[in-house]
Amino acid sequence: LSLYSSPARETKYVENPQTQLEEGVSRLRHVMEPYTAWSLCSDFFSEGCEFLQNPPAGFYPRLGVIGFAGMVGFFLARGSKIKKLVYPAGLMGIGASMYYPQQAVAIAKVAGTQLYDWSLQGYIAVESLWKDN
Repeated sequence: LSLYSSPARETKYVENPQTQLEEGVSRLRHVMEPYTAWSLCSDFFSEGCEFLQNPPAGFYPRLGVIGFAGMVGFFLARGSKIKKLVYPAGLMGIGASMYYPQQAVAIAKVAGTQLYDWSLQGYIAVESLWKDN
């Protein structure tokens, strides 16, 4: 290009079209915007950041053991998709219950009552279907 000539006056800037990934991320951001603007979320994240900056003694080693148990469960669960869901969650639950037994008992009580309620509802539904026929 010559330093002394002026550029053409008819040049236009053309943006590249958005890819499907960019459009999907944009839609997701617009959908999630009301939820991320809540003060509750900002409080939750600030408390989480403070907790991670000043964790209680032994928190990171415990987190490492629980995460490692999940990885071992993932490697043991070859083949079935159900195994890939159950093994890591089960081993992580066992690891977490070793470090936090009181919380594990409370969760087990709630889960047990919910499981009982669901099984009772299923029994009633099957019984009503059986009696109808």
